[in-house]
Amino acid sequence: MPAEAIEQPSDDRSFSLVVIADEIVQRHPGHRVEIIGGHLLVTPLRDAPHACVLTDLMCLFIEAGLHDGDTEVLQNVALWLPTGAEDYVIPDLAIVDADIDDHLVENNAYDPVCFRLVLEVTSSNWKDDLKTKGVAYAQAKVPVYVIVDRKHQRLQVLTDPSGEQYEHHRPCAPGETATLPRSIGAQVALDVDRILKAAQKKAD
Repeated sequence: MPAEAIEQPSDDRSFSLVVIADEIVQRHPGHRVEIIGGHLLVTPLRDAPHACVLTDLMCLFIEAGLHDGDTEVLQNVALWLPTGAEDYVIPDLAIVDADIDDHLVENNAYDPVCFRLVLEVTSSNWKDDLKTKGVAYAQAKVPVYVIVDRKHQRLQVLTDPSGEQYEHHRPCAPGETATLPRSIGAQVALDVDRILKAAQKKAD
């Protein structure tokens, strides 16, 4: 099932998008529901390669010392967005400040100021990861946005958010190494070929 964006009438104040999001999660366990710019975005369950590459990346970040001391490596933690009272997004993976618990805003979403890096692995909703979420993370001023782009077989590193976009956008192809900014808390180089192979669905 592809991701779905649902826009609610702006003149009806009798409902809460957060309540609707919670109801969807209860009826469809495992689905991820986000609110971006007043739109509900529903993403289906991950496939195994999607989960596998996240585990590989999490291990790599932990080995680099990013889950000890000043930072933590977390999956599926909500980031509050400044674009609307109920807006939030849930990155697949994030590197955050260790004091993230002090930055809870509401609805289990945290202030973007404590996010150093967010990472998405594309699925059926790849256009949302490449466009919608890129704008949202830039508006939230998240310093680094990494996309494991399974659709186009490349890894993308976006840095230096400004307004609704990132000033620097580096697409990396298989065979290349993507070096992440030291601002995330450590020097990390990603083997693009290895990451894309881990994320690739097996042929039917």
